[in-house]
Amino acid sequence: MKIRVLGSGAGGGFPQWNCNCPNCAGVRGGRIRATRRTQSSIAISSDAEHWLLFNASPDIRAQLESFPALQPARAVRDTAIHAILLVDAQIDHTAGLLTLREHTAPWDVYCTAAVREDLTTGFPIFNILSHFRGVHWHEIGTDESGFRVPGIEGLELTAVPLRSEAPPYSPHRHNTVPGDNIGVRVLDQATGGSLFYAPGLGRIDDHVLSYLREADCVLVDGTLWTDDEMIRGGIGDKLGSDMGHLDQSGRGGIVEHLSGLARPRKILIHINNTNPILDEASAERRALERSGIEVAYDGMDIEL
Repeated sequence: MKIRVLGSGAGGGFPQWNCNCPNCAGVRGGRIRATRRTQSSIAISSDAEHWLLFNASPDIRAQLESFPALQPARAVRDTAIHAILLVDAQIDHTAGLLTLREHTAPWDVYCTAAVREDLTTGFPIFNILSHFRGVHWHEIGTDESGFRVPGIEGLELTAVPLRSEAPPYSPHRHNTVPGDNIGVRVLDQATGGSLFYAPGLGRIDDHVLSYLREADCVLVDGTLWTDDEMIRGGIGDKLGSDMGHLDQSGRGGIVEHLSGLARPRKILIHINNTNPILDEASAERRALERSGIEVAYDGMDIEL
């Protein structure tokens, strides 16, 4: 299984267009050692020819340009993206569908019924796309049963319901239902390698911990270092937990959970622009390294 990190940042990317926090101002001014990031998305393939896109970020055009394998140029209009899987209905994971409206056929889009509801009501992007080639929706269940995506051979997927938060425009906001946010386990049946991908994670319940333990590689929520990070920075009035993200450094946080795992390769993704781990010389980044935890970057390749 080949995994390409197309985008590793949270909503807004890094630096965010209107942000002058120490990280954003520092990377613009060359005062910190940091890597620019587009908004979170990955692509997965078993043969390096047919790819499953996980989430369609607003930065999708630049991400496709950065990865020639997704543009094999076999026809006048062409793509190696065979289907799209959405883990939630957040803008930073779905707005790129508008850029992909010029596809030559309806997109095969895999998501839960809860996400489809959001994308036909509060953020009716599926309705908008119906005026172009449209969307062929495939429902992802929340019963943790395995499923396959035709054309993506040899990979079995399992949707794992997560405790997180629905988008602000969702009818489920602050009253989440199963399927508002999922993680996905991907198992390569030829190699036995497995990935657990969860860019939005508000709580690590026992069933989620089981998937983390069993995976060969985990790509999980790295949004915020502390729960009140954005409040202390004068950037917002919400805790990370209000937005459905478990912080990294707190008691019971992401780092504590990942540090206790012996087996998987541990990588954080969906990094917010305020997170001090973006500064590669920071004490927080060194703390991650001592815990054996990596930070995803755009263009990162993983093979399992």
